[in-house]
Amino acid sequence: MAEFEEDNLQKQIDEIEALSSIYEDNWTVVDEAARIFSIRIVDQQPKWTICLQVTLPPEYPTAAPPVYQLNAPWLRGHERANLSNDLEEIYLQNSGDCVLFLWVQKIQEFLQVKSWSDAAGKVTEEAEVNHWGHQSSSQQVELKGTFSESLDDAELPPMAHGEPITDRRSTFQAHLAPVVMLKQVKLHLQKLYENKKIASATHNIYAYRIYCEDKQTFLQDCEDDGETAAGGRLLHLMQILDVRNVLVVVSRWYGGILLGPDRFKHINNCARNLLIDEGYSELAGEVSKAPIKSKKLKNKKGK
Repeated sequence: MAEFEEDNLQKQIDEIEALSSIYEDNWTVVDEAARIFSIRIVDQQPKWTICLQVTLPPEYPTAAPPVYQLNAPWLRGHERANLSNDLEEIYLQNSGDCVLFLWVQKIQEFLQVKSWSDAAGKVTEEAEVNHWGHQSSSQQVELKGTFSESLDDAELPPMAHGEPITDRRSTFQAHLAPVVMLKQVKLHLQKLYENKKIASATHNIYAYRIYCEDKQTFLQDCEDDGETAAGGRLLHLMQILDVRNVLVVVSRWYGGILLGPDRFKHINNCARNLLIDEGYSELAGEVSKAPIKSKKLKNKKGK
């Protein structure tokens, strides 16, 4: 039993470190001894805010879910019930795994729909998809056409490259480029992958956010490239920092040793550091850079 609880405690510690790195000032330790924490989740309209307070029992995540409270004065009735059901369903679908990040993502999606519904009066499925930045199948066809048309005509600003982070033989490096149109995203990715070292990375995770001035909304998307949920976490970091008109790519060369949740911390830290260096986020600049162990990338292929 002691070994069982010790394993759960280590998983909780790993999860908390990753979440505190992602959410920064929106993450609060309520009572460390009692394992009580709070995450403030805010949409672009501050009126829609939910504080998710969780208590992590010794049995979590292996055999019990977090005990949680949803704190928001406007959250009532069927909305509260539906959101609670969604969170509980996520736990059932991922029983035995850490679920706090998935819970926060679900609440963020809920707030986005709430904000859109408040502004437009109603939300159709198409409107929800557009607002979340995930293109419908018809839009994907249109985007493919956009990428294929006059790609050489797009102006391509230079791409910046961050300092590598190395942990247990795995190396992470962020790359960043300003973008104001989708074809620039495509061009930058194509250009980046011409570098054989970067093309040979185990994962090239990316996310972009483009602000559409006329519609006052964002065109955004992400790619895990085999590192499950990494793209969504990267995009969520960019949303929290409210960066816009930028593409961020994080390359990871796997070193043969599993890093667990630390890999997400490194992905977000190197992305945040480069955003700070390039002046994209005043909010990110208020947070001191995480201490990192860095070294120059070797010429041989990472695994």
